[in-house]
Amino acid sequence: MNAREGAMRTAVIGTGAISQVMHVPILAEHPGVDLALVSDLDTHKARTVAARFGAAETAEPARALVRDDLDAVVICTPSHLHEEQAIIALGAGKHVFVERPLALTPEGAARVVDAARKSGTTLVVGLPHRFRPEASALRSYVAGGEMGKLSSVRGVWLNRRVPVMRPTWRQNPDLAGGGALMDLGLPSLDMCLWLVGYPEVRRVGCITTPGDFGVEDAAVLMAETVDGVVLTLEVSSRYFSGHDHYYARVMGSDGSGSLPPLEIYKQLGGRPLDVTPRQPRPQGFENPYTNAYRRQLDHFVRVASGVTQASLPDEQVGLMRLVAAAYRSAATGGEVTLSGD
Repeated sequence: MNAREGAMRTAVIGTGAISQVMHVPILAEHPGVDLALVSDLDTHKARTVAARFGAAETAEPARALVRDDLDAVVICTPSHLHEEQAIIALGAGKHVFVERPLALTPEGAARVVDAARKSGTTLVVGLPHRFRPEASALRSYVAGGEMGKLSSVRGVWLNRRVPVMRPTWRQNPDLAGGGALMDLGLPSLDMCLWLVGYPEVRRVGCITTPGDFGVEDAAVLMAETVDGVVLTLEVSSRYFSGHDHYYARVMGSDGSGSLPPLEIYKQLGGRPLDVTPRQPRPQGFENPYTNAYRRQLDHFVRVASGVTQASLPDEQVGLMRLVAAAYRSAATGGEVTLSGD
């Protein structure tokens, strides 16, 4: 593939499943991106992926993060590498898209955000659920006060059990940061908090269920915000069903909303009325998950190119504080207070 004139020269670091299914193919066809380089410690894998999607060359991650001829890097490596690699790339003046989690600790997340603030470049965290049209619609209804005084928000993410024949970094708590609570709970918590304006959390309690390889494969969490909104979460990677189950629900004094599919009801004339707005279908009937990734990566390109603006992800520091407190609760068997924590 020939370099696109004026396009943002971009490297993708990491060639795992999500990178090959989402990041690399989407960026390879984006008109504002020149997919200049694919990088992985497995050089054979990097060369194979680069050839498949038309990237010009490969390089080892340590070199790719600081190359002078690159404008941006997209980090899709194992979770324990995110913080260090993002800080290195930001320090080299690169625009950075990093998959979740931003870091394994709240302190680490704060360091990455601070590095972005000092560099003056773009930092975007991979949270594609925010870019689903139905999620934006529900958030708009909540923000507009259409549901009255909020009482609760609930998130559920249940993945079917997939037998693990050989442990990977995902089954190592030092490399993954945790199990189902980190992998599934973090994006689900982000969705719930984002839908209701990311309020500060006052206290949290959590129970986890140990898995077979040192990380939990299920967790149930209950938290309360400073405004009195109750947040509940259920996640599992050992769900027995014909399909995975994922949803979020917001309850208020005058209405409620849930997704997917998007349903919004308001109390009008003494009875609940369906006020769900119609949602656009992805082009070519692309599945919602892929379409959300396409939207977020396009957002990253637009921000990095100066077409639009975006705030730094400071809320991810608070999110990681919540996750860390939930793990402490699970370890001690008691409630953890975050105020002044």
